[in-house]
Amino acid sequence: MNAPAQENKAPDSAAPASNGKRRGILIKVTIVLAIIGLAYFAYWELIGKKFEHTDDAYAAGNVIQVTPQVAGTVLAIHADDTELVQAGQPLVDLDRADAKVALEQAEAQLAQTVREVRVLFANNGSLAANVSQRSSEVERAKSDLSRRQQLLSTGAVSTEEVDHAKTALQSAESALLATKEQLASNKVLTDHTSVEQHPNVQRAAARVREAYLAYARTSLPAPMTGYLAKRSVQLGQRVAAGTPLLSIVPLNALWVDANFKEVQLTHMRIGQDVTLESDLYGSDVEYHGKVAGLSAGTGAAFALLPAQNASGNWIKVVQRVPVRITLDPKELAAHPLRVGLSMQVKVNISQEQGAPLAAARARTAPAYKTEVFAQTGNEADKRISEIIAGNLAAANTGKSQQ
Repeated sequence: MNAPAQENKAPDSAAPASNGKRRGILIKVTIVLAIIGLAYFAYWELIGKKFEHTDDAYAAGNVIQVTPQVAGTVLAIHADDTELVQAGQPLVDLDRADAKVALEQAEAQLAQTVREVRVLFANNGSLAANVSQRSSEVERAKSDLSRRQQLLSTGAVSTEEVDHAKTALQSAESALLATKEQLASNKVLTDHTSVEQHPNVQRAAARVREAYLAYARTSLPAPMTGYLAKRSVQLGQRVAAGTPLLSIVPLNALWVDANFKEVQLTHMRIGQDVTLESDLYGSDVEYHGKVAGLSAGTGAAFALLPAQNASGNWIKVVQRVPVRITLDPKELAAHPLRVGLSMQVKVNISQEQGAPLAAARARTAPAYKTEVFAQTGNEADKRISEIIAGNLAAANTGKSQQ
């Protein structure tokens, strides 16, 4: 009878030991969790809250479309997709036969106009000489009339001769007046100008410039240095002015568009330091940049089909705002990116001395500029000067030979 009683007492003594062991494990787990919580709290206070992260970021850049300024048939294509082209390098050649004929006609018209204007200036001298001659004839007619009037009382001359003398004087005065009017009319066309600056010459020169530009524009140069992409032009294709033929992407001037949630923008300022990683290179390559500016609206506001929240069928969605981030050119040159690549972005928001939006300022220089097309205008002006000088030199040569 005593043995069963002893067996019932054994489990009661084991229960406190088991509860104590469980309590010890729970205490250890609680301590570990508390340490982890404290460590995370310390990390957040010291480091975490100073940064904003996003993986909704992509490399972006200028995609420059090359379009013809004149219509024509494609005769040559000098570059293809993925190739590097330099600014000013010819990309596409159009048929220039018609443009060449128009240019030759305009140049011939300019040469003829210069010679015609030279005649106007030369007429001033001949008309002035005619005025002097007519003036002498008037003086002679006055003298003849005066002598005949003196001899009329003596009977040496008849009244008819005096009348003839008066008529001759009137004719001489009329001829003098007509010659003076011709000289004045010719001077109106030549006063306060030169052959080079004469309106007729300038009008003909403008036509040469227009024809030369049309001729030069049959060759399409690269407006900037970059990599060729999206070539759609083909040999023999008849293209109109403004038709997209290909694109150029300058990979040395990329930036990053990072789309942050609206709740992440509270402390974001222009000029804050940014650390970036590209999925192309992974964590082995780190880029450094600056916040250049924040968009004036959310991505949804500028979408092709913006949300119509006023319709009543509405669900609140956290919006994202594009933030532009500039990159270090040296790092970009060492590890080139491509437009559209995914980026990991971390912004140091502890630097709050910058402005949340760009301040209004007037640019003193263009944001982007190319000098490729200015050369064409300079060449046209040089050709015009050569034509004018050549036709003026012909006049000087003729005078020297005489």
